[in-house]
Amino acid sequence: MTGNTSASAIVVRLAGRPEMTLDAKGREVLQVLADQVRRYPRTSVRNFDVRVTGRKRKIRLKLEGESPWHSVKGRTAIGLLASLTGRMTSDSAVIESTSGNLGVALAGLCRAAGVRFIAVVDDRLPSIMRRRMTEQGADLVVADHATAQGDRLAARMRRVATIAADPCVLWPNQYDNPANPLTHELWTGPEFLEQVPQAQAIFVGASTGGTLAGCVRAARASGRPIKVVGVDVEGSRVFGGPAGDRVLTGIGASRVSSHVNSAMCDAVESVIGWDSVQQCRRWKGATGIELGGSSGAVLAAAIRHLNRHDDLTDVACLCPDLGDNYADTIYHDRWIAEHFADAWTREREPAE
Repeated sequence: MTGNTSASAIVVRLAGRPEMTLDAKGREVLQVLADQVRRYPRTSVRNFDVRVTGRKRKIRLKLEGESPWHSVKGRTAIGLLASLTGRMTSDSAVIESTSGNLGVALAGLCRAAGVRFIAVVDDRLPSIMRRRMTEQGADLVVADHATAQGDRLAARMRRVATIAADPCVLWPNQYDNPANPLTHELWTGPEFLEQVPQAQAIFVGASTGGTLAGCVRAARASGRPIKVVGVDVEGSRVFGGPAGDRVLTGIGASRVSSHVNSAMCDAVESVIGWDSVQQCRRWKGATGIELGGSSGAVLAAAIRHLNRHDDLTDVACLCPDLGDNYADTIYHDRWIAEHFADAWTREREPAE
């Protein structure tokens, strides 16, 4: 645990009410979640020296993929479920829209708590994540994005809303639930900041914006003069930019975030999908570490930012996941050739 905050205190705060006021099922789930927080590992930070604009810089990577649910979304899932405990009964089921990592974590946590979980996904869900969700007992519902003019998130949200009309089906709604950023304000952010006391800036990716918002609040509360840089991808509307095609899952969204905005951050960096893929594959070759797609985006944004800021010599990246979920996408040549044909061809051309 970070500082003096206990696991029970974190989940009770996320539940939003004293434990004794909950139904028996709510208390049972809260105890499961407190145990999960208590046993959750302090994910490691790996330090690397790189040269940017001819200068040696330190880049520190906090590897959230080492966690039990293979991503930072494991923490988010705990917070979201805790926020539902006040409405839980023995008949309750949980439903959420997910592009992958959150669904894996919610499936596992719900299974541990004896609660049915329905994951509403779309056709971009990697097969590895589909398998992991179903192995944990999730019921998968694939939303037809043709009904929402190709907007996959809108299609998923419509399907969730329809199923959640059943009063027994509880929807935490990661996009609007204040428990999402609060989880990272109380837990992820303080842990990260404690691990990188020398860092002048931290880089955090945005999808719902919950992790970023929580880390911003934790950084401000710490009193440290540390810069917080939000990371997005082109085509995402998280910070209000124009919508466009996005290939990567796990970062960016087709709606403006309810949790964070650009004014909360010291800076925002937006990278293209190929930059993320390229960093993942180069980093694997240089260090042996396989980063996930969103982690590659955060790293690419950090290097881009360092190129323009010679005053920064020590920065840290919150890497949401590792590459184990991406064997058939960003680490698969056929997938790369299909989605990034021109860039992939240039990358493989021999130097003259």
